[in-house]
Amino acid sequence: MTTEITNKPPIWFWITSVIALLWNAIGAYMYLIQAYNTESFQAMYTSEQLEMVNNAPSWATAAFAVAVFGGVLGSIGLLLRKKWAKSVFLLSLLGIIAHQIIYNLFMSGAIEEYGTAAIFLPVLTFIIGGILLLFTNKSITKGWLN
Repeated sequence: MTTEITNKPPIWFWITSVIALLWNAIGAYMYLIQAYNTESFQAMYTSEQLEMVNNAPSWATAAFAVAVFGGVLGSIGLLLRKKWAKSVFLLSLLGIIAHQIIYNLFMSGAIEEYGTAAIFLPVLTFIIGGILLLFTNKSITKGWLN
């Protein structure tokens, strides 16, 4: 007879993982409506803001995709209790740094166009990405991921 020892995560692990998936799914949705330039996306911005978004360099758009789809995949990894979620969240965080911090804050002119409110979402996204990476690392340490 073999016995398997499992280290079951607490309920708040599952709640956090589902919230992470929802947060990242919203980011993926925002990426897709931007990439397909949908009417709902266009309705959210002025013509000047749309021009700024549409003139983003391809590397910034690619970093946006890596950030959001990496976040979705990392969240799925958490729900599946897989250690590889850490690597995917790290990749997502690098995408966040490239897109949200380097491009949006320092290169795009978003602060001039949107005002200081343009600082909030990039910083919040970076903080959440960092917290998810730390949460995943802690989950590995606790033995909740395999």
